[in-house]
Amino acid sequence: MSIPDKSIDPRLLDSAKAEFLKNGFLKAELKTICENAGITTGALYKRYKGKEELFCAVVKDTVDAIEDYINKRTLPNLSELTDDEICHAWDMNEENTLELFKMLWKLKDGFVLLICKSSGTRFENYQHDFVSSMSEAYEKYYNEAKRRNLARTDITSKELHVICTSFWTSVYEPFTHDLSWKEIEQHCKIMCRFFNWTDTILLAER
Repeated sequence: MSIPDKSIDPRLLDSAKAEFLKNGFLKAELKTICENAGITTGALYKRYKGKEELFCAVVKDTVDAIEDYINKRTLPNLSELTDDEICHAWDMNEENTLELFKMLWKLKDGFVLLICKSSGTRFENYQHDFVSSMSEAYEKYYNEAKRRNLARTDITSKELHVICTSFWTSVYEPFTHDLSWKEIEQHCKIMCRFFNWTDTILLAER
């Protein structure tokens, strides 16, 4: 009875990640992936139906981590939060924002694949879909703030989506342009000063 080679999957995923990062999904070659992993294409097809399924396997941990991040920020009952907690949700605190960048830095390869290299896969609209999810969460917080007379500005769902898109673009771009961690730390400071939600359009002075 033959013993399965358990080293194949890690080698295959590492090789696939390198090829996808270099060439993107559309131009990546399964032949190259297999050659660099030291396996046959037959061994690949025993594990994955094709290139897209392999891509999805490479980014799975990143997708799961980011979905967990979204879910933790989409509370089912905002009425349980205090006024201070509602307002704090819009506070561009450098320390908290840097924690977001630290999370994404740990997921850097998978995150870059999702936002820059996923054209042709089910994740090709990942940036837009992510922003839409976060916009829905922000709108829930904003509506609760309006209900409590904490917010002073009327804003439509479309307008909020546009604003959220500009914010999250400033999160994506350091990874798109391969900034160093030191550069990201500086970018975080500038971004937090620029997107000072509580002092501009969203919350009333208390």
